[in-house]
Amino acid sequence: MQNIFIEYCLNKNGAFKDYPLGPEKDPLVIKIAGKIFALFYEEKGYLNLKCNPVMADNLREQHEDIRPGYHMNKQHWNTIILGGSLAESAIFEMIDHSYDLVVKSLPKIIRESI
Repeated sequence: MQNIFIEYCLNKNGAFKDYPLGPEKDPLVIKIAGKIFALFYEEKGYLNLKCNPVMADNLREQHEDIRPGYHMNKQHWNTIILGGSLAESAIFEMIDHSYDLVVKSLPKIIRESI
């Protein structure tokens, strides 16, 4: 199941994967212009995504499979439990939101080159 989300992330313009803790070790990090927008903890079945703080709180209240970011800033990151009750379409929307937040934070010249 995780593979469809990993592939979805990697199909974003300029996205690339990295293993900061070594080859094939958790987490698998997906970046754009050197900035993280998704972290996959494949062994645990978690996905961390950046999120607007107000929206993050709201999502956590609505869904038991969305929690404060695992090993991340709890205000700006959510952990999604994959394989739970969330619809795939909702996870794709959260990936899009995370990617868009990171792209918007990039300098204009980098945004235009993506």
